[in-house]
Amino acid sequence: MSFITWVAVLGAVLLTLALTSSYLRWLPVTTSAVCLVLGVAIGPAGLGLLRLDIKDAAFWMEHLSEVAVLFSLFVCGLKLRLPLGDRRWRVAFALAGPVMILTIAGVSLLLHFGFGFPWGPSLLIGSILAPTDPVLASLVQVSDARDYDPVRFGLTGEAGFNDGIAFPFVILGLLFLQHSDNTGAWLDDWAFRQLLWAVPAGLLTGYWMGRGIGRLTLFMRIKNADSTFSPNDYLALALIALAYVVAETIQGYGFLSVFAAGLGLRQAEVKTSGDTQAPAEHLVQAVVGHQHVEPEAAVAGNVDHLEDTQVAAGIMMGDMLSFGSLVERAMEVFLVTLLGVVLVAHWDWRALVLALVLFGMIRPLAVWLMPWGSLLNGPQRWLIGWFGIRGIGSFYYLFYALNHDLSPSVATLCADLTLSVVALSILVHGISTQPMLARYEQHNRRVTSSPRQ
Repeated sequence: MSFITWVAVLGAVLLTLALTSSYLRWLPVTTSAVCLVLGVAIGPAGLGLLRLDIKDAAFWMEHLSEVAVLFSLFVCGLKLRLPLGDRRWRVAFALAGPVMILTIAGVSLLLHFGFGFPWGPSLLIGSILAPTDPVLASLVQVSDARDYDPVRFGLTGEAGFNDGIAFPFVILGLLFLQHSDNTGAWLDDWAFRQLLWAVPAGLLTGYWMGRGIGRLTLFMRIKNADSTFSPNDYLALALIALAYVVAETIQGYGFLSVFAAGLGLRQAEVKTSGDTQAPAEHLVQAVVGHQHVEPEAAVAGNVDHLEDTQVAAGIMMGDMLSFGSLVERAMEVFLVTLLGVVLVAHWDWRALVLALVLFGMIRPLAVWLMPWGSLLNGPQRWLIGWFGIRGIGSFYYLFYALNHDLSPSVATLCADLTLSVVALSILVHGISTQPMLARYEQHNRRVTSSPRQ
């Protein structure tokens, strides 16, 4: 298909979503579910307007999905404002660590003993499907930097961390396929390079780059009285690119570095406003009247009543969040539509069983096995157990694997199961998200408004 055809289809899909958004918001479906259906409709199984061979497109699909994940991870980091020492971070750490590892183990065991797959493909597919998605899960993530709800905060932190932490296990699956007859020769090297070095190297590199560049930027803008007209989208692009490149150069994980860069930049903002005040972007929005905020965040008068650092930080953070979210939504629409185009050709009925066990048993059981204590109550554990949404992150790992010399049979198996499970996640989680979150919010309001004894 020509480039003109691709652009025309993308424009038509975006126009359809724009014109129908006022109707869709009353329906229990997400934008991703609509894009998936539209993709099927314009693909070979429908009107035949688009065709895509994922084997031929694997190279550019890997990098396209990689860009989508990078922007989403950066935005995730910007939204998380709690100090890293706060105990509520333990929810995100547990979900991105032990819960993800249990998920990999559960899927691998199911594929090996349930379907008779060899251990290599089972481990690889389990690792590809392990990370929850930072792009498609936007409805269940924090709405902004003031949102400290344990469910939303935990799921956002999980999506930010585990898209990078899944990387060593994908590499482990690839190594197992390539060297299954001599495991001891490479396992120690894998553990040191891919776990003990690459994970902390990525996190520390991104965090200190984000924090350092954020503070330097605020200092220069205040010194030059240039808080309003500076190109914050350039700064976002630069920080994403540099955090990714520096981490990859020292053999750290770029995904973790970009997420940590967002966290570091947010902490630079916290230094200007204090962690007990509203985020700087909300202080600025309050005084210029762009958006209503809670009374405690309201600021009388005009922007002049704020400190210069708060004004600069507020404008910078607001612009970055807006720009990042715009790119994230556009990439989501494009990639999910492409999933719909290829879905029928790659549908695998075994994904029904895999998705049922993954969504309904493995993920919830892994969550319930964690010693949460008072961090999460029963309903919150059920919600977090259910909202293990798979999506664009799994796309990236799939195409990464396809570009690393898989045998034709293993490549087909990985592609068919991954694409089918992600499509099922988009549909099942997409339909259930709004009703379940509405009930959860109603429950929270009743608890908040009930008289205290």
